[in-house]
Amino acid sequence: MPTTVCIKPLMHIMNDQVTRAKRRRRNHSPELKRELVARSLKPGASVAAIAMEAGINANLLFTWRRAHLGAMAAQLKAPGTAPVLLPVMLEAPSKEEVTTEPVAVSRTTGTIEVDIGGARMRLHGPVDEASVRFVLQTLRAFA
Repeated sequence: MPTTVCIKPLMHIMNDQVTRAKRRRRNHSPELKRELVARSLKPGASVAAIAMEAGINANLLFTWRRAHLGAMAAQLKAPGTAPVLLPVMLEAPSKEEVTTEPVAVSRTTGTIEVDIGGARMRLHGPVDEASVRFVLQTLRAFA
């Protein structure tokens, strides 16, 4: 005996459901953005604390900061913008700041390897003369 299958289409009617309006973005005033960015750019300022106090996400404040800094960089790179000269005043060094012994500073990198007696000393990177002299004297005492 053949089996018959009846397929009913599923249909939902939403006339009893309440729909909410779409969530809108908040529009922050340019003054608020400027004020928050200026506060966040001060040395030692906590971006997260400033954002929390203003009731916004810290990532949003970081985005505003990036836009502000990008605009500032674009102004500096704009053609026709002449460099600004700043006044500089030089003062003679005080007697306490003047040293009588010249200080030789070497910024070279490399390796120095010294064998004394049965000891080996390896120095990597920049090394000052006083340190090398002290280590060599110590090694001589053991040799």
